[in-house]
Amino acid sequence: MDSSQGTRGRVVMLVDNGVKADSRVQKAARSAAAAGWDVILLGVSPTSKIQTWRIGGARVRLIPKPAHLEPRRHELRHPLFRRPLAYRSQRLARYRVQTVKAWRSDLAFRRAAERAARAGHPGSSASGSAARLLLPRAAARALAAWVGLRARETDRLQRLRAPLTAPLDRTSTALWSTLMGRRAWRRLMPGLWDYELAFAAHIDAFEPDLVHAHDFRMLGVGARAAVRARARGRAAKLVWDAHEYVPGLPAFHGRWLPGHIAWEKEHAVFADAVITVSAPLARMLQEGHGLRELPSVVLNAPVTRPEADEIADAPPAGDLRALCGVDETTPLLVYAGGISPVRGVETVIGALPSLPGVHLALVSVTPRKMKAVAGARRAAARAGVSDRVHFLPYVPHWQVPRFLAPADAAVSPLLHLANHELALSNKFFEYAQARLPLVVSDIRTMAEMVEATGAGEVFRAGDAEDFARAARTVLADPERYRAAYRAPGLLDGWTWEAQAEVVEALYTRLLPDRPPLSLSVPSGDSR
Repeated sequence: MDSSQGTRGRVVMLVDNGVKADSRVQKAARSAAAAGWDVILLGVSPTSKIQTWRIGGARVRLIPKPAHLEPRRHELRHPLFRRPLAYRSQRLARYRVQTVKAWRSDLAFRRAAERAARAGHPGSSASGSAARLLLPRAAARALAAWVGLRARETDRLQRLRAPLTAPLDRTSTALWSTLMGRRAWRRLMPGLWDYELAFAAHIDAFEPDLVHAHDFRMLGVGARAAVRARARGRAAKLVWDAHEYVPGLPAFHGRWLPGHIAWEKEHAVFADAVITVSAPLARMLQEGHGLRELPSVVLNAPVTRPEADEIADAPPAGDLRALCGVDETTPLLVYAGGISPVRGVETVIGALPSLPGVHLALVSVTPRKMKAVAGARRAAARAGVSDRVHFLPYVPHWQVPRFLAPADAAVSPLLHLANHELALSNKFFEYAQARLPLVVSDIRTMAEMVEATGAGEVFRAGDAEDFARAARTVLADPERYRAAYRAPGLLDGWTWEAQAEVVEALYTRLLPDRPPLSLSVPSGDSR
């Protein structure tokens, strides 16, 4: 049976994560379904099994994604010219080391059993006399030394290989980039194919009228699905939702950026429309990819009118000050979001000794980021402010503004990265809807917005002393900054409800024969 009966058409949304921590994707799927589209959101399962649930009227399906193409090609070849004594892989090295340990352990057991038997204890040795074991024990010692040498060489090889920045690696990367251009990801990042191979059958089975690809990895998966549909005679439309500026992302190794940039360039040309998170990024995407039109801007704004099922599914988050153990008179700064070195949380912690009596709440601390959280805890201990730094758990995205509102001010201490300079983050709009004065680092787009609205103070990124200055200024007169949010229409535009209208207008423009259901002709004449 056609699942799109009674709807305006089928929309497949694609994302390269597990959905639950991605508020933009959740909001997009829910609002599209509410507008009458038959939406299925495909993400990556954290297990080997498919997982399903619903977000409002949208179906969610998480798909297992094996990483069979993730190993780099050189890891599958013998390292003859770099480290001729190294094993092919660390896995093989660990196996060899453990095998030798097992052999030596067994020889020790046989020798001990022979001695115990001679002392009259039960049992007997298996050819375990000292004379018979002399040669095997000597061979085992020699082999252990040889395997240990090769294992150390393998570790050195891995340290050399991992960053892919050695002269040979740089030469190889440049060669493939030159020879293959935008097709070079096939050599530089072949693991991107794993997404395509995992998702393709699920997308094709749904026969979408529109594919909404979130971010750069899913751009390629969505483009290929749209091309397949077009080749079969269905005019499937492709919307690319660009969350990030790929050249501005931190690289995990020397081939990561050129590989992903090539992937994005090859597939961007298939998009019928592009949306992104800020005006500066929209201009850069148009210029970088030669797009016919400027991408539409859909801000990472919060939901202000949650649906009944959202409210029912999550209990109230509680009282921020009570969870921190502070009263109304205690100055309280709040940070919402993930913790990582580039997010600058340690800058704020480092400033607290210069802000006596001021407490800091860190909200949405998730278990998968416990290494970063442990680093923040250590920073608080070093600064002697552990009693004033409070780690609070995840809050559903639609609850965040109300939960944060009791604070005196909100902080966004991002460090300078090209990608940070271009976007207004979720937390910026959540802080604004909470009517919180802002203390933000001088990353370009956010600092310009704060200065233009008068909603807060700007400090030099990474400078704890300058952060303390800005925080003192804001805390001295918070009402001065709260007044900025009373500008007519400002907060009305900074809601997801307003952003959903932009997405809906784009869908309607791409599929003009699918007007809103209230205006549509009977379903028998609609196609």
